[in-house]
Amino acid sequence: MKLTRFLQDGSPSPGLFLDDDTILDASAFGEDWNEDFFGNDGLTRLETWLAQNRETAPTLQTSGVTLAPAVARPSKIICIGLNYAAHAAEGGLEPPAEPVLFSKATSAWSGPNDDLVIPRDSVKTDWEVELAFVIGKYSKYVAEEDALDHIAGFAVHNDYSEREWQLEGTGQWVKGKSGDTFAPFGPCLATTDEVPDPGNLRLWLKRNGETLQDSNTSDLIFSIPHLVAYVSRFMSLLPGDVISTGTPAGVGIGFDPPQFVQEGDVFELGVDGLGVQRQVAVKES
Repeated sequence: MKLTRFLQDGSPSPGLFLDDDTILDASAFGEDWNEDFFGNDGLTRLETWLAQNRETAPTLQTSGVTLAPAVARPSKIICIGLNYAAHAAEGGLEPPAEPVLFSKATSAWSGPNDDLVIPRDSVKTDWEVELAFVIGKYSKYVAEEDALDHIAGFAVHNDYSEREWQLEGTGQWVKGKSGDTFAPFGPCLATTDEVPDPGNLRLWLKRNGETLQDSNTSDLIFSIPHLVAYVSRFMSLLPGDVISTGTPAGVGIGFDPPQFVQEGDVFELGVDGLGVQRQVAVKES
C-alpha cells in the first residue's frame, strides 16, 4: 500500500494511492496515519478495509488535490548526518565511525509540494534529498537482524538546512535543520512490501531543472537495519517516528563556490518507487 494524506476543507484526510494519478479517499476508515494507527496494527487493519472497500470508496485525481505530509506529524524526526560516502568526501570529511544523529523540530513538518519558506535573515539555506522510513511499532534495543520488522514503510524527505545556523557560530545542527517547512515528507509512505530492496534505490534532486543530486542508497555508509538498531540503543522509537537516512553528494555547500537557495528556485526530487516532491522557494515575510 501507498499511504498518503490530502487536504479536505483545510484539514488532512487519509488516503491511499491506487496509482500515480488516483487517490482512494480512506476517510471512512476512521483513523489518521499517526502513532495510534501504527502502534495498533493499523496497517493490517487497513489492508483488510481496503480489500472490502476498494471498489466503493470515493476516489480523487491527484492533480486536483493538495497533498499533506504522507503521515501525521511524528513524535520525533531523527536524521543521520554524513551517511553517504561521496557526501562525506565532498565535505572533505572522513566517514564517521558511528552514525551521526541529530533531530529536526517536528514543526518543520510539511507537505511534499508545499512552498519552501526561506527563513528571515537566512542566506545559506540548502537542499538534501533523502530516503526516510517510519517506525511501525515500539522499538528499543532492536537487534539488527530484526530491524526491518520494525519499519512501517519508506518515503521521500527533503532535509532542508540553514548552513550558517548549523555550522557557524555555536554550530548547532538542530537550529539549522528546524526551520518551518524544512521537512517536506511524501507524497506517499510505501509499505515495506512495496520496497523489496531499500538498500538499492536511486534518489535525485533537481534545482530549476538542473540535476544536482543523483545517487543510490547502495552508497549508504550505515545500512537501514543498522540505523534502527543503533538509534534504538539511545532512545525509544515510537510508532510513527521518522528516521531520515542521510543525503548523497550534490548539496549546495559542497560546490565551489557554495550555492544556496534563492527566492523563486524550484526543487523537484524523488526516490525510486516513492514518488516526486516539488517545492518553490519563497522568502519569509
